Amino acid sequence: MTRGPRRKQQADTPTTAPGVSATAGSNAAGRNLFNPVAIRAEYALPAEAYAPIPDDAARSGVSDIPRSVLFVGRTSELDALKAAFTRAGEVVGHAVHGLGGVGKSALAAHWAGSRGEPVRWWITADDTAKVDAGLAGLARALHPGLAGLPAELETERAIEWLAGHDGWLLVLDNVEDPAHIDPLLNRVAGRGPVLVTTRRATGWHRHATTVRLGVLEPADALDLFVRILIQQGPRDTNGADAVCAELGYLALAVEQAAAFCAETGTTPSDYLGMLAQWPARMFAATSAGGDSARTIARIWRITLDRLTDTPLAGDLLRLLAWYAPDHIPRDDLLNGAADPPSCAVALGRLAAYNMVTDNHDGTLSVHRLVQAVARTPDPHDLHRHTDGIARARDHAAELLSNAYPDDSRNPANWPRYRALLPHTDALTTHHTADALSEAAAYRAEQGALASALHAHQRTRMAYERVLGPDHPDALTSRNSLAGAYESAGDLGRAIPLHEQTLTNRTRVQGADHPETLISRSNLAYAYESAGDLGRAIPLYEQTLANAERVLSPGHPMIATVRANLERARSASGPSS
Repeated sequence: MTRGPRRKQQADTPTTAPGVSATAGSNAAGRNLFNPVAIRAEYALPAEAYAPIPDDAARSGVSDIPRSVLFVGRTSELDALKAAFTRAGEVVGHAVHGLGGVGKSALAAHWAGSRGEPVRWWITADDTAKVDAGLAGLARALHPGLAGLPAELETERAIEWLAGHDGWLLVLDNVEDPAHIDPLLNRVAGRGPVLVTTRRATGWHRHATTVRLGVLEPADALDLFVRILIQQGPRDTNGADAVCAELGYLALAVEQAAAFCAETGTTPSDYLGMLAQWPARMFAATSAGGDSARTIARIWRITLDRLTDTPLAGDLLRLLAWYAPDHIPRDDLLNGAADPPSCAVALGRLAAYNMVTDNHDGTLSVHRLVQAVARTPDPHDLHRHTDGIARARDHAAELLSNAYPDDSRNPANWPRYRALLPHTDALTTHHTADALSEAAAYRAEQGALASALHAHQRTRMAYERVLGPDHPDALTSRNSLAGAYESAGDLGRAIPLHEQTLTNRTRVQGADHPETLISRSNLAYAYESAGDLGRAIPLYEQTLANAERVLSPGHPMIATVRANLERARSASGPSS
């Protein structure tokens, strides 16, 4: 906001219209300093343009508040705003902050539209230039005769009027930085309510209290989706609740998905399939007349653009995108992501823009749709290049694997295992990780054999797909799956897997490799469990001989194989 220029004090200084200059001239004797200036009528301004805005300018009411036809829910938030702005003796500012697309502007429009102030003015406040432009628009709405004045004078007239009158409210929408509106708030504080919407959670302590806005309630999200979908007539709404859930009840995403379905004739169930198969295209899709800059793919790109001075912030967001959306143990899963000070600064920046939530219990949360967009490559988005997403995925897998304790049998480690299991499941839904085998081992130890088998099956398929069937990690996962079948009593599946694993290990790693010795011993144990001692005992004998030859004398595997051999011989009777 700028102040107007000082008024000229010379009474005889001619006034000129914008674009018209006085022309200097003189006669031969030099007696005339200036010739009279002729002002063309089309450049002349009415006299009221040079006077303050009248006190009664708002008598007929002035408003540019957007209509909120499709507003749903938010009862508690509206009640909180109503209470905050009606406290006796207080006229304060409030900042509604939240993730981009969560519905901050819709809430502000609905609240402001229900108010009774004669002047209700909406200003898009991304930067100081837009704030000034919005104020200039208010000045012209209050006093049309101001049109034609320099914009900075219109802005100043609006601020002067606001500072000297009651009976107005302002909505400052999408404020990027509190500093952009400080000059305005400093001059009009106490005269009328000011509601700010922003992605920024911090920096408001000087002028406003904050209200965090979350996602829609499931029932409200479904109501919004269905209302948009059936605007043109009856439609198939089956699957609408599933779409809302998949979109994490984010207001903008629900609105755009419903509009897409309504326009294209897509059923909610088909939309869900498209979202799974072509996520990048669906995140960028809009209906006719929709704002392409406000798609769910782009709203967070704008936020990340603001964070380019902290590159680690984008790296951490892409990493966190591979875990479960809630209860991400910060100390465990970000241990080693970066040095602690840098990590703290980057997370602080993400939290300040509501891209992550830093919970009081030491965990982090990320909206599931933010995660989905962050791990979906887009060559046109510098924050979502394929190589960066792949690095983040692999780093997430490494950190998760390292976070698991070594001993799944130790009850002291079980709380940590339970905390990591949801993130293992989330990561392996999209990509494999070493951590899944650790999680499967814990589940087997807890007696959850069905879920352990499923986890081992997924691990094996993923490792073989990513690393190849002969990679040592793939062979280990196959051995673990065979052991899981054996624990479940399914020797018919366990034994062929053990045999295949031993054959591949012998070929790839050699007959005397410690991992090959383990596979041979496991196969012998499976034969013994099946009652086939004729095959079990020779394998035990071969394993023991090789282990005594290649391993140190005190190696625990030697004692284990020897004990198994003795048990098998005893079971076979004296003839053995």
